[in-house]
Amino acid sequence: QVQLVESGGGLVQAGGSLRLSCAVSGRTFSTSVVHWFRQAPGKERELVARIRGTGRNTYYRDSVKGRFTISRDNAKNTVYLQMNDLKPEDTAVYYCAAGASWTLSEYWGQGTQVTVSS
Repeated sequence: QVQLVESGGGLVQAGGSLRLSCAVSGRTFSTSVVHWFRQAPGKERELVARIRGTGRNTYYRDSVKGRFTISRDNAKNTVYLQMNDLKPEDTAVYYCAAGASWTLSEYWGQGTQVTVSS
């Protein structure tokens, strides 16, 4: 059974920072692509960032480039999303997902709420 557990969400003022963590268990973590998605109320879920197993390849959506950084620690089976200069429009439930390929999200966490006040 593959499990993903997110943590690190919370309430922060605009311009502040948060670091989300996604702990993965139950599969070969070092070969898994891990994705961060978010979904705001009334909006569709959107991909925020993703990272390959080696950590050498990453992707960011345009609106978070230069502010968010995805990284991973394969020794700890954990992926991080460092979020700086947060904006109210970053408010959403953030989910991590894992899969065997760049575009596959087979397993999902339960989500963590991020709220950015203006």
